[in-house]
Amino acid sequence: MIAWRYLRARRAEGGVSVMTWISLIGIALAVFALIATLSVRAGFRAEFVDTILGANAHVTVYSAGQATETGQLDRTIPDYTEMATRIAAVPGVSRAAPLIKGQVMATMNGRNAGVEIFGIAAADLDSIPRIARPEESMGNIADFGSGVAIGSGVARELGLVPGDRIKLISPDGVKTAFGTSPRVGTYDVTYIFTAGRYDIDRTRVYMPFAEAQSYFNREGAADEIEVMLDDPETVDEHVPDILRAAGDNAMAWTWRDASGSFLRALTVEDNVMFIIMSILVLIAAMNIVSGLIMLVKNKGRDIGILRTMGLTEGSILRVFFICGAFTGIIGTVVGLVLGVVFTLYIDPIFAMVNYVAGGGVWDPSVRGLYALPAKLQWHDVLSAVSLSLILSFGVTIFPARRAARMNPVEALRYE
Repeated sequence: MIAWRYLRARRAEGGVSVMTWISLIGIALAVFALIATLSVRAGFRAEFVDTILGANAHVTVYSAGQATETGQLDRTIPDYTEMATRIAAVPGVSRAAPLIKGQVMATMNGRNAGVEIFGIAAADLDSIPRIARPEESMGNIADFGSGVAIGSGVARELGLVPGDRIKLISPDGVKTAFGTSPRVGTYDVTYIFTAGRYDIDRTRVYMPFAEAQSYFNREGAADEIEVMLDDPETVDEHVPDILRAAGDNAMAWTWRDASGSFLRALTVEDNVMFIIMSILVLIAAMNIVSGLIMLVKNKGRDIGILRTMGLTEGSILRVFFICGAFTGIIGTVVGLVLGVVFTLYIDPIFAMVNYVAGGGVWDPSVRGLYALPAKLQWHDVLSAVSLSLILSFGVTIFPARRAARMNPVEALRYE
């Protein structure tokens, strides 16, 4: 009751009331910033990993190479069917598919774009989540056998829609007496997908496996084996078994090898951002100290009277501790609500910011993703709330103890 009366400062003690409001608003904004930052970082990481695992091989098995009669190194896999069958039998492997890969120039209506060809069987393409069940698509994936599937970025660059024909030009074509003649092929566009990641949609073209073998002169061979796992997070545990099944000359490249450095950088950034946001929470909590010190100074006479009436040091300490803790609790709750609402409604909020700024706030060609993602994780929320409450309670103890140890005689001497 006493703490509540002190928090409702009268007009003559308006400075205390102002400091209380500053402390509350500061803590609320700091908690909001901490929750929003952690949610965006978690969403970015989850979306990035999902696009990696949803449109790329979890493990790529390729040949270390064998020297040919001409002295060149041949890295193709002639027994790709048997190798894929052996790898698919490994526990934890959901699919193993042979692939043909190559980079070519795509052209249409005078527009050109460099693309990467993935030669794959129709059944295997249908099992890739981000391709078969993308965010957006045009055409029908069931018609893949009679044409090619292209990313939405390629389609936008070349001005293509399903039913158009795309021309692919490979510099590694037919060898003649006058040199190597470029190989040119024209194919129907039957399916356009949006995998959700800019670099995939902007460069990737899928071609039927047999057609890719013919186009890249890979008759009877494959370039690599694409392996999908039931649990991609356990990829390191499955690599030795996959290599044993593949054979002595096989090598493996996992999704962690391809993106591990980026994910580690994200982890470091997460830790750094948490520390920076924690400092902001601490700075906001320090305002509680200022407000309580002013309150103790203004209530010196009251403290002296209460002590002479029989209140113990512990009771005085609890009174002022409740004053500071109450401010921290209310600020934390307000910040928690703001942070959760921001995370849940980040898309319309970001759309409004993008509209006000005139567009171009988020460049997918730089960040790889089309929108700012956010993922609300309760352990992040719990960390932010716990940090705010601990700091708020911790900084309150010093001015509360100062009030409790105040000598009642000194407090009333000049009253």
